Amino acid sequence: MARRRSLLRLGLAVPVVLSLTASLGFLPASASATPRIPSAARAEDAHTLAYVVNTRTDRRTIAEVQRAITAAGGTIVVPYDGIGVIVVHSANPDFGRRLRAVRGVESAGATRTAPLSAAGTTDEGAVRYLSEAEAARIGKASGGGTEPLEAEQWDLRAIGADKAAEINPGSRDVTVAVIDTGVDDTHPDLAANFSPSQSANCASGKADTTYGSWRPVDPNYFHGTHVAGTIAAARNGIGVAGVAPGVKVSGITVSQPTPRQLIYAESVVCAFVFAADHGVQITNNSYYVDPWQYNCLDDPDQKAIVDAVNRAQLYAQRKGTLNVAGAGNANHDLASDAFTDGGSPNDSTPASRTVDPRRCWDLPAQLPGVVTVSATGAKSAKSYYSNYGLGVIDVAAPGGDQYQASDTPSGEGGILSTLPNNQYGYEQGTSMATPHAAGVAALLKSAHPHATPAQLQALLKAQADNPGCPADPADPHGGNGDGTAAAVCAGGKRVNGFYGFGIVNALRAIE
Repeated sequence: MARRRSLLRLGLAVPVVLSLTASLGFLPASASATPRIPSAARAEDAHTLAYVVNTRTDRRTIAEVQRAITAAGGTIVVPYDGIGVIVVHSANPDFGRRLRAVRGVESAGATRTAPLSAAGTTDEGAVRYLSEAEAARIGKASGGGTEPLEAEQWDLRAIGADKAAEINPGSRDVTVAVIDTGVDDTHPDLAANFSPSQSANCASGKADTTYGSWRPVDPNYFHGTHVAGTIAAARNGIGVAGVAPGVKVSGITVSQPTPRQLIYAESVVCAFVFAADHGVQITNNSYYVDPWQYNCLDDPDQKAIVDAVNRAQLYAQRKGTLNVAGAGNANHDLASDAFTDGGSPNDSTPASRTVDPRRCWDLPAQLPGVVTVSATGAKSAKSYYSNYGLGVIDVAAPGGDQYQASDTPSGEGGILSTLPNNQYGYEQGTSMATPHAAGVAALLKSAHPHATPAQLQALLKAQADNPGCPADPADPHGGNGDGTAAAVCAGGKRVNGFYGFGIVNALRAIE
């Protein structure tokens, strides 16, 4: 899908979580990934591409590789010495091959297929804005003691988040970073819980902490603001409520400032490192890394992307950060032998290819230690679009489904949350499921402040409520919502391919 489709990808498409082999560069525990002062780099040539060069982390090797980068016609954007990842721009079409032959380079490749002058989120379909008339009608139906628009939030009730907030809304010591298209922190439902000191713009691959840099460049870049509201919209009597309305939320922008909002590997590397170095406990990743919906290890460019992003997210885990990601919206069985990817690369000319999910991974969802989230609708059934797979999905969460009508005043099957410019709207996708899981993880971290990322993931699975595979294991929605049985649930009541260990439960998390 395109950038919005990319964001929609997680909004609707769910990525898979698989283990990486040891050869992909696990990080030394003592490493610091804070970047040194980078060389200035701007794409001035129409044929310039961005690259990631992954090396050993000793100083001598890094220095030698940097000299080789310059000799091969590359310009260093930023070196992350602690994880051995160097972000580079080069117009030399032979740059990747030359760097892969350099001593100490473990992988190197282009992060895109189109020049820099030219989104990968996981929401499905277009946003539907809530009108003032609708908001007024919903407000009358909400009753006293709730947020004005809470009657529409079937998703909160589905996971007990409304009742959990009465007991423990979450700790101010916990921050969830929304790695996305930007967050409008001026929204009245987000302002009180927003953390500017843990926010940045990583679109270039280097963190820009200028005040306000994390905000979306255009109101149409609504995805990150919607996600942030689901996590931590304040209970302030204004609009909607978040799953964890007492925790803090930050924004780390990773999408390109163009209409397609593409999210490239160097931006995601920057985001994971920045979040870890700024004390973020949980990251929300409702996207996949463009331009490849699945990165295959037999391709040198795609392998370098996997290596770089994995090094960064492992660094974050070692620093105490739990990473939560959407499984994707293609209704793919990520535990199958093969399926077709017809949308990659999405920054140039897509070509249909057969993908082996054991060797081709959706990033960051399929990386080790990342919580992979599938989506459910208002009837607690798998959303028609959601990726799935036994042994791949960790947990499920409400993501919306237009074919599963809710019991709300509107009957909407989507997720209502915040949008830029003080607005609200409905979206659906694994992009919307992920922040529900991240919000519950934040409640767990609030209750267990010393829990490690691995322990948090275990707690998240333990409190989940698994409905088990349906009586007919074939998904009644199929891949397109018309009743065609296109998805088959494997597994049992404890763990299965549709829900993993189950649908997250906020009330159980704080009890």
